[in-house]
Amino acid sequence: DLFRSAAEAGPRDIIKLYNNAGQLLNISQDLEGNVPDQRYSLQVVAANGFAMLQENTGADLKTLEARISELERQLRADLPLPPVVKQLQKQVEAFREKLETTESLSWLGFYKQLPEPLSTEECRRLQYRRQSDSIKKRVKQNFMNICEAQVSENVKQWLRMPTFDSRQWEDEELLLLLQQMYLDYDFCSKFAIDINVLRNFLYEAYKNYNDVPFHNFRHCFCVAQMMYAITWAVDLPSKIGALEVLILLTSCICHDLDHPGYNNIYQINAKTELAIRYNDISPLENHHCSVAFRILENEDCNIFKSFTNEDFKTVREGMIRSILATDMARHNEILSQFREIIPDFDYSNKAHVNLLCMVLIKVSDISNEARPMEVAEPWLDRLLQEFFKQSDAEKLEGLPVTPFMDREKITKPSSQCSFIGFVLLPLFEALGDLLTELQ
Repeated sequence: DLFRSAAEAGPRDIIKLYNNAGQLLNISQDLEGNVPDQRYSLQVVAANGFAMLQENTGADLKTLEARISELERQLRADLPLPPVVKQLQKQVEAFREKLETTESLSWLGFYKQLPEPLSTEECRRLQYRRQSDSIKKRVKQNFMNICEAQVSENVKQWLRMPTFDSRQWEDEELLLLLQQMYLDYDFCSKFAIDINVLRNFLYEAYKNYNDVPFHNFRHCFCVAQMMYAITWAVDLPSKIGALEVLILLTSCICHDLDHPGYNNIYQINAKTELAIRYNDISPLENHHCSVAFRILENEDCNIFKSFTNEDFKTVREGMIRSILATDMARHNEILSQFREIIPDFDYSNKAHVNLLCMVLIKVSDISNEARPMEVAEPWLDRLLQEFFKQSDAEKLEGLPVTPFMDREKITKPSSQCSFIGFVLLPLFEALGDLLTELQ
């Protein structure tokens, strides 16, 4: 339309674009910008091209259309439709009627009036999408085949860097690298963790992540890997002890177990089973904890089974505290408390260490933007995919639409500028003030 206006052409005129050499160019958004010394030439090569086509071919398209319609009518009248076509016709008609309702079209923005919230049990339950049994079986078999392999020194060093890119690794290889993190800190010897039990635990954690765009097993690995990189950068065991590092690493692996791809806001507004069970208080994070300790109930997966009751109580308290801290609704509260203790931070003060651990897992959880662009951007695309799917569901079900997830209002740059400026940087800077090695 813009080119037609520039050429003062009518809606049925045929226009063509040439470069200064007289070559015909394709009119598209990929066209390079015009420059004064090499101007494009826009020409109307035919006025009312449709009329010319009719004149040249001698075809009366309207008459032809009427004849075809009449032929179709006669065929429908004379020949019975096959049963499968009748069934398909009914399904298409039913779908068309559904699309014409405001309830179904509200999410497309055709109607401002949203329907009443749905209250059926089906709408209050989320559909969890597990990996297929065949994929899980293959990953387990492959992991067991390589679990004795020695990780090279180059990979070990790369694993300790924020530049690590998990996309280059298969799921079973990521399980091997998680195992390596435990081995590098000698956790199996220090805490009497049987290596086969560790492998069972890692695989069960893998099994309990859903096939959703962002909050999946690979996100869990990225969070654990960033925690691992930070612990090496600041020699964290010497500051807070090996047990606290073990708790943090295990919490990272478990922090999003069974995540359905819809956040707490949705859970609460949709009155889902999780929101009802946990009384609207961090329903997802409470659920992640519950799934983690359900896995640990299995003796074959319980990496803490050699612990005394008192030590296991410490582990359980630490994991619950860490995982619940990943609820972004608590972000400002945790950051404010942490800032207050930085000037007088005392590693012998248990309350101070607990708060530091909460900040460490929060930093690891939102650390994608601290990675190189080629590593970070694909994760942002996956996150926005989850966000948009949730806001679409909220519109469809008549729920309040989460503003930062609305595909009609959010762009990738705007979402990142706000998130980095108001959430990520203040948190990272506060941690850097205490652990100066991270600056």
